[in-house]
Amino acid sequence: MKSSNIKNMTEGRPGRLILAFAVPLMAGNMFQQLYTVVDTMVVGKFLGVQALAALGAADWLNWMMLGIIQGLTQGFAIKMAQEFGAEKYRLLKKVIGNSGIMAAFFSLALTVGGQFLAKPVLLVLHTPKEILPDTLLYIRIMFMGIPVVMVYNLLACVLRSLGDSKTPLHAMVLASFTNIVLDVLFVYCFRWGIGGAAVATLIAQMISSVYCYYHIRRIDILSLNRGDFRMDRGLSIRLVGLGLPMAFQNAVIAIGGMIVQMVVNGFGVVFIAGFTATNKLYGLLEIAATSYGYSVVTYVGQNLGAKKWKRIRSGVNAALVVAVITSVFIGSVMLVTGKWILGWFISGTPGQVEEAMRVAYFYLAVMSVSLPILYILHVLRSAIQGMGNTVLPMLSGIAEFFMRTMAVLLLPHLVGEVGIFFAEILAWAGADVVLILSYLLKIRDLGRLSQT
Repeated sequence: MKSSNIKNMTEGRPGRLILAFAVPLMAGNMFQQLYTVVDTMVVGKFLGVQALAALGAADWLNWMMLGIIQGLTQGFAIKMAQEFGAEKYRLLKKVIGNSGIMAAFFSLALTVGGQFLAKPVLLVLHTPKEILPDTLLYIRIMFMGIPVVMVYNLLACVLRSLGDSKTPLHAMVLASFTNIVLDVLFVYCFRWGIGGAAVATLIAQMISSVYCYYHIRRIDILSLNRGDFRMDRGLSIRLVGLGLPMAFQNAVIAIGGMIVQMVVNGFGVVFIAGFTATNKLYGLLEIAATSYGYSVVTYVGQNLGAKKWKRIRSGVNAALVVAVITSVFIGSVMLVTGKWILGWFISGTPGQVEEAMRVAYFYLAVMSVSLPILYILHVLRSAIQGMGNTVLPMLSGIAEFFMRTMAVLLLPHLVGEVGIFFAEILAWAGADVVLILSYLLKIRDLGRLSQT
């Protein structure tokens, strides 16, 4: 195969395999979050509270598009992991080829649709008029780079489906340092404003895509030919059937987030800035959770392909234990260091800084204490997806949307602005209820298979 980073997860101790796979992903996600955080720091410190608020007003719309892309590519990767686990390398190449065609089609549709809908959606969200031009500029530039983002996510998913979590790490390290240098160059030196931060992010993503592509070309079993890119109707339907529910799930969650943003926008620019500062740390809070999720998807997918049913349950149990312990540790660190970290994001008059910090730290504390709920969500959702079922996780996304929306629309009227901070926690809990029940049902079905 030539790449020593490829890992067969159908043999060996499940807990050790999942953790070993997840650690490089955590490091990669850490660097990815680093350049997101640097974006925010550079904008907040060099351009001020209003620019920081403009960046925050773009968050959920940008996240929705990224979530759709990630959902599609992760859905495609489930099939890849299953064929790799079953050692059906010829079919694996065909899956990758057809995934590439689907990714190209969706890239075009999302790019056109994103440009068309950007301004109407921002207006519906009641984006304050003083930050609307900057928010719209940032979103338009990011949406023009959708094909670049799609390519990176597809290539990274191909590598992860084969058990390679180290190459995406190296790609993200390279991208992070590129982004940091370009952020300072474009925003501070060239004075390109908030648009410079968007351009820096897309260039960094392009570099990481090239790096992943170079390493995929060196893997013998992934030596694709023209026939692998010939559309297979049945396979394409299966891939879309896996990817679309995950994309829809992420889109629904993001719509809920946009409703939250609409409510937040009504509290003024300083409140938006404080809320944005903590939202930028959300990625750091979630960093290990998403890594465990990718690890569990690959582990379950490979073992399902190899028909090693009993290993699936033991692996998920091990992942849950490690995930909860990790969440408690991260939450504790954030409670202790949160104010110091948030101070790097916020600038302005003393009154603005004090008020924005009050909002930011309270929100951070609420999320940090509740973090185990989020980590259980990621592990169970990924386990079910790895089993080839993306509909049940989609239902959990709908539950998440319902809880987040109801909480953010009702609680502020009952308890004031504090209610906004608990909407996220209630959303996680609603999704957990659906996922726990769904996982128990799927494990019961696997138990029956192991007895046949």
